[in-house]
Amino acid sequence: MPEQSNDYRVVVFGAGGVGKSSLVLRFVKGTFRDAYIPTIEDTYRQVISCNKNVCTLQITDTTGSHQFPAMQRLSITKGHAFILVYSVTSRQSLEELKPIWEMILSIKGELKDVPIILVGNKCDENENRELTQQDGEAQARRWVCNFIETSAKTNHNVSELFQELLTLEKNRNMSLQLDSKGSSRSSTKKVKEKCVVV
Repeated sequence: MPEQSNDYRVVVFGAGGVGKSSLVLRFVKGTFRDAYIPTIEDTYRQVISCNKNVCTLQITDTTGSHQFPAMQRLSITKGHAFILVYSVTSRQSLEELKPIWEMILSIKGELKDVPIILVGNKCDENENRELTQQDGEAQARRWVCNFIETSAKTNHNVSELFQELLTLEKNRNMSLQLDSKGSSRSSTKKVKEKCVVV
């Protein structure tokens, strides 16, 4: 399938089990699953408003494994924006993002125009926390990127995460526009008329 120029590609990175797929599924489908099913790579599409036109938000959910560096490099090369996810219950999961951030830096070069958000997921699990919100904010300052804490389970800050990422894009004017019911089950025709997220 030929790539459309109005596609906006967002790539989600993070260690296994931090909730990358849960965040994406919560955003795209409004669902949450407790079972952990490892991902190799999945791509989801959402219709969004872009420069007052309709375009496609293409979200690539990557593997948490380090076995596929060529896939990671390709995802970074093609990506327009990046979500780096760790779990607030695992200090190790934040450490594992370092080589990914370094790879983004080496492939993209200057990062000031590349939207990147560091995400501390599972913020609902306060009793199991290994990292505070301040830890995440400090790491984001070191990487000169934005930061947000989320919970895919409780749907805390999930749509806000994607809206903030689109707001960071300097070259286009993009936004999420959920319909009045907040439904994610709109028909494609309805989406095109209203420019809503489906």
